[in-house]
Amino acid sequence: MMEAMMTTEVGDEVFGEDPTVNSLEAKVAGMFGKEAALFCPSGTMTNQIAIKTHTQPLDELICDESSHVYQYEVGGYAFNSGVAVNLLPGVHGKITAAQVAAAIKPVYDWLPKSRLVVLENTANKGGGSYYTLNEMREISVLCRQKGLRFHLDGARIFNALVETGDDTREIGPLFDSISICLSKGLGAPVGSVLCGDADFIRQARRYRKVMGGGMRQAGILAAAGIYALDHHVSRLKTDNDHAKLLGQRLAQMPYVAAVRPVQTNIVIFDVHPPHTAASFWKSWPHTASKPRPSAPKPSGL
Repeated sequence: MMEAMMTTEVGDEVFGEDPTVNSLEAKVAGMFGKEAALFCPSGTMTNQIAIKTHTQPLDELICDESSHVYQYEVGGYAFNSGVAVNLLPGVHGKITAAQVAAAIKPVYDWLPKSRLVVLENTANKGGGSYYTLNEMREISVLCRQKGLRFHLDGARIFNALVETGDDTREIGPLFDSISICLSKGLGAPVGSVLCGDADFIRQARRYRKVMGGGMRQAGILAAAGIYALDHHVSRLKTDNDHAKLLGQRLAQMPYVAAVRPVQTNIVIFDVHPPHTAASFWKSWPHTASKPRPSAPKPSGL
């Protein structure tokens, strides 16, 4: 990956002149059967751009109560887009078409307008749970029927795909927009890609600029993303399998009260009293309270 980053061709990405960024965007769009894509520094930015592009102030988005767009993006849906959020109590971070249907608000002057549904796949706080193709399709059909836009926060979508065996081109048509994270398990140092139709991405580029996401010679980062997509997707199955082994071992420990179902690469467990998460972490051998060994100094410096 480092070699790919150091040897790639670059240009001014703000003007669309970085060939490596253009290649990455075309690659991701093609993988999911979309017309266009946009390379951004982070998944938070791609999610926030999607919300901004799909909605108007006084609209609302519908999502699970543990979703990243609600829990970990600093209330960006309100700050950037002026929209409300309608939180649903899913199971392990997953909501159903029936829940979405029940959450859609009637059209009254005193209510926000239900406009956008956001799914997170895999669900972080849900313990890495994932949606099946049929579950996503049911919500997609409902959104089409009700005139709602449909966005996928695909932060760990490839961790799900190596488990289900589904094809990216089966998922793409279900959503109006998809955010793909290139870091996390895929191992790129930075970056996410937002994909959708050409008009959507054209507007998304303007919102990326106003959010400070316009970059210059960004091909050095895009090259890492291309390498990750070409070489690291299949390795996510190993990550998932290791997490399952860890979950099985933890379930046998006397201090563990429960382990949530381990479906991909996230393990969440509860501890028995008098232990708490904080006390357990402090007593764990590798915590930050112990000094880290010094990194060796490069020779010749």
